[in-house]
Amino acid sequence: MNTENYISKYCQIENNTVFVNGEKLFELKDVGFSEFIKNAYKEFEIEYPKFFKMDNLSKLAFVTSEIILKDVCEKDQENDIAIVFANQSSSLDTDVKYQNSIQDKENYFPSPAVFVYTLPNICVGEISIKHQLKSENAFFVFENFNTKFITNYANQLIKSRKAESVLCGWVEFYQEKYKSFVYLVSKDGLLFHNEKNINTLYNK
Repeated sequence: MNTENYISKYCQIENNTVFVNGEKLFELKDVGFSEFIKNAYKEFEIEYPKFFKMDNLSKLAFVTSEIILKDVCEKDQENDIAIVFANQSSSLDTDVKYQNSIQDKENYFPSPAVFVYTLPNICVGEISIKHQLKSENAFFVFENFNTKFITNYANQLIKSRKAESVLCGWVEFYQEKYKSFVYLVSKDGLLFHNEKNINTLYNK
């Protein structure tokens, strides 16, 4: 019986460019993140109206994940895929914007609506809803991408049969600086799922 897990598909988004399995599939230079991610959403023919209510972190996580899952998940069926994400700043980007609105005495309009579609749990929550993912999901905060932890966590989920596959990765967004690297771990695929291969792909 094969006990090895594999990276079956991966997607990386940074510098206004989308790479899928190492191949550049979309690029839009000289625009801000909001314009770029909206165009990426259209380019990959994603359909999910709640996307436009999300904060930037959630949009980044959602688009990266959707590119991977749209050809993997069975439509309108429950899919046995867990989610394990991590980043450095949590939802600090939105928190800072809210704090700035409080400190601006001339334009004092702080609103709870800022948090309607923010926080890391929205990232995994909306992905789970879109594809009916009923397995475990988690979002961790580390100083750097902890490949050892994520690798072991994903492998354990599959070994213990808590999930058939695991969507893993690093999704960071803070003050227009961002990077997402998300990959799907399953029983077959492109590369062995180990720290060395993850670090190689992440640092490309």
